Amino acid sequence: MGIIDRLTTMLRSNINDLIQRAENPEKMLNQLVLDMRSQLAKAKQQVASAIADEKRLQAQAEAEKKLAEDWEKRAMLAVQEGRDDLAKQALLRHAEHMQNAQQLDETWRRHAAETEALKNSLRTLNDKIEEAKRKKNILIARQRRAEAQKRIHETMSSMSEKSAFETFERMTERIEQNERKALASAELAEELEGDALQKQFSQLEYKADADTQLLALKQKMGLLGPGKGGSPRQLGKGAGAGEIQEAELVDDEGEAKGGA
Repeated sequence: MGIIDRLTTMLRSNINDLIQRAENPEKMLNQLVLDMRSQLAKAKQQVASAIADEKRLQAQAEAEKKLAEDWEKRAMLAVQEGRDDLAKQALLRHAEHMQNAQQLDETWRRHAAETEALKNSLRTLNDKIEEAKRKKNILIARQRRAEAQKRIHETMSSMSEKSAFETFERMTERIEQNERKALASAELAEELEGDALQKQFSQLEYKADADTQLLALKQKMGLLGPGKGGSPRQLGKGAGAGEIQEAELVDDEGEAKGGA
């Protein structure tokens, strides 16, 4: 089984385990994303190891090719020097290293193809995990809305709508009644506070003060004669100030004649 297959099986097992335990969906999603990221980190390490093995195989194949070329050059040198026996031995070494290089090259190419497939699968898995992280917040928001709707429905179902509003109206009426009682108590306390006799004298003093002010106003207007501060001069209906002065002159002349 490949690395990504094992990772996928492990993630699927974790998901099923969380679902069977019926944990809180929000916690389940958060834990699931954490597990995904943890497994992804392990998968990255394994893919990195596979890439390292691929590069090592490639280097070994290149090294065997280089050795084969070196022994071929030695065989050519031996032939030039007339040492066919050494040339044969060098060619045997050349063939051995070429065979090793060919085997390593084939192994490296297969491993490189598998490593490339692992890298593609790892990129796909990483994209899915990123998408899961983006969807997680949306799913959590939907779950919270569902829980809120459930609580509202349970609250409304647990109480009678009629009785609830009747209770509300009774409480409103009771509060208003308490307010009216408080106002009545305040008015009663105001009536009972203070001395009734004192209030009567206060009213008389206020009336006497008003009479004094009225008398002063009439004196200022010339409606009272000199020395007659007690009683104001009565005016006839429609009589003006000139008629009053003529009446006073007539009275004075009559008194003068009677004295004579």
